[in-house]
Amino acid sequence: MDKAFNRVNKTQKYMSEFIPISDAKKMRSGVNVEAVVKSKGDTRTVNLKSGGTVDVCDAIIVNGDETEDNQMKLTLWGDDIKAVNIGDKVVITNGYTNEFKGEVSLTKGKYGKMEINP
Repeated sequence: MDKAFNRVNKTQKYMSEFIPISDAKKMRSGVNVEAVVKSKGDTRTVNLKSGGTVDVCDAIIVNGDETEDNQMKLTLWGDDIKAVNIGDKVVITNGYTNEFKGEVSLTKGKYGKMEINP
């Protein structure tokens, strides 16, 4: 019982710790980042594998010293696009990353959470 309790406590502690973007780029899942939206691209419509379409938009987020190492693309889907603006503080909990054409991007995903100006 004590071992299970300790595992839960470690998981909760891990889940609430925010990391530099430079570290997030090396991770795949369970990413917790607190950052500021530096820029936001145009919205585009993409086709879903399951059929239908969805709007998507890429933003650039920064934290830490705001060097290139601490900047990354944040992919916004659907309603999140209008909710996030340049200058907003975003908190991503349990997000995940993808790599496409050598560039790592972060998204909140199905199981993650994003808070705006918490």
